[in-house]
Amino acid sequence: MKWNYMLGLAFAASLMLAPAAHAQTSTWTIDANHSQADFQVRHLAVSNVRGSISGVKGAVVLDEKDITKSSVDASLAAGTVNTSNARRDTDLKSERFFDVDKFPGISFKSTAITKIDGKLKITGDLTLRDVTKSVTLDLDGPAPPQKNPQTGKLVSGFSASGMIKRSDFNFGNKSPASGTIGDDIKFTIDIEIAKND
Repeated sequence: MKWNYMLGLAFAASLMLAPAAHAQTSTWTIDANHSQADFQVRHLAVSNVRGSISGVKGAVVLDEKDITKSSVDASLAAGTVNTSNARRDTDLKSERFFDVDKFPGISFKSTAITKIDGKLKITGDLTLRDVTKSVTLDLDGPAPPQKNPQTGKLVSGFSASGMIKRSDFNFGNKSPASGTIGDDIKFTIDIEIAKND
């Protein structure tokens, strides 16, 4: 009798604790209208060319108690690449670079978030064209949530920055212009997210 009573108490306690544990994790949707990636690359080793890529989609699973248990799954629309030069943008969309007809998206899926000396880093698989490589980026955020007065939803945001080597992704290597383009591509991704109901 006493044993059954103790089991009943344990079961009741587990039911009470389950909602609290579940509430620590929430899902947020990336707001494409307020998110984009900005990049820069050296030209002829004398100047920087800057551009942006938008059309960001995806979701963030946020652990509000432990950010390192959160995850990100996002994609960008390669066809939105913009360097403020129509001729160059057309070339970048061609099969020599992004090849947007065959590979319309650039994807990133996190595999780990770490915190060292108070600084966050996010590691994940970045897929550019048909090549996937693991990259680690500096992570800033997430910003304290606040209510969007237009939608009534809670919103937050973060940014990730880092550098990849063009050659690691075989990106543009077959283009006659590849010799004039630097191998290091610096970029920052700014993301705004809205909490799902």
